[in-house]
Amino acid sequence: MSELQLDPWGTTDIKDYNRLYQEFGISPVTDELLASLKANRYATRKFIFGHRDLQQITDAVASGRPYAVMSGIKPTGPFHLGSKVTADEIIFFQSLSKKATAFYAIADVEAYCDNGVNMAESSRMAIINAADLLALGLDPERAVIYKQSDSLAVQDLAFIFSRDATFNTLKAIYGERPIGLYLSAFVQAGDILLPQTKIFGGPKPVLVPVGADQDPHIRLTRDIAQKHSADLGLIPPSAVYHKLVRSLKGDTKMSKRDPMSMITLSDPPKEAKKKVLAAFTGGRATVEEQRRLGANPNICPVYDLYLYHFVDDDGIVRTVHDECTSGARLCGECKLQAAGYVEAFLQRHQEKRKKMTPKAEELLERSRPLVGQKPI
Repeated sequence: MSELQLDPWGTTDIKDYNRLYQEFGISPVTDELLASLKANRYATRKFIFGHRDLQQITDAVASGRPYAVMSGIKPTGPFHLGSKVTADEIIFFQSLSKKATAFYAIADVEAYCDNGVNMAESSRMAIINAADLLALGLDPERAVIYKQSDSLAVQDLAFIFSRDATFNTLKAIYGERPIGLYLSAFVQAGDILLPQTKIFGGPKPVLVPVGADQDPHIRLTRDIAQKHSADLGLIPPSAVYHKLVRSLKGDTKMSKRDPMSMITLSDPPKEAKKKVLAAFTGGRATVEEQRRLGANPNICPVYDLYLYHFVDDDGIVRTVHDECTSGARLCGECKLQAAGYVEAFLQRHQEKRKKMTPKAEELLERSRPLVGQKPI
């Protein structure tokens, strides 16, 4: 069996998620955890497949203690479905308790190091990304949305944490990379542990929803937090892991580097419909063969649009699956129905986002003096 590589800055293709339990120590999500969280669509349909120390969060919810849920985005473009999954998870975990605060980092420093995106473009995209998050349902009264470049606290933490790992350690976790990406990994650790600083009330459980390919950042940050448990009181962060969002072409994950592989929340609805109609499917070579043998929804990114992204009704999803596998449903009609869900969602979302844009600007401005403080 070849070694599985998780690349948070590139392309990771995971065919067997069970290997992540065995090779990286990620824990499966038990039925008990699902019940305690009033689990949402991603969890009940097994898109969320694993966690680290999720019990810290369920205990905080049950006892009414403060906790944080934290993630972020590189401002290299608008939200795509992978970004939406993470945002939905932040909103869900924020909603479980009035003592929960959501933190969202606009990773403009990392975008510069990894993608060469200048700060002016990052600032413009930061507002769009923040407005997307608000339009999806984030409670702005319990949220801190900020740019990495505005946060002296995160930069101080990154500098402090840089003494906790050698070059060989970083190479073992990430492979050989430009020094700027290694530095951005410490900046991300600063983002994740920022909610535990004195600025925001001190140590507390922090949950980070991520795609499976981001686990190297989680492992590094948990190790750093453990090393600073005595002097800073840091608690290793928890994480929940979701599967990678399949490309519309049927291979690997959706990527901002390939616009035709993904649906973004800024796509004109008619353009998104065209992408769905052009997508790869699990269909057979001929209509006759499909009627006789059925199609394969397990490899179909169009079926994923029903299962994970746009349909809350389990009955509809079950009908699509059963009609697909029995041969009663053909791919053309299935694509048209899926495209209808996508179009309707984008129309509603883009109207909400437009209304939320001033609030997004306000939140980014409001957070600047907070994250500009000394963390220790």
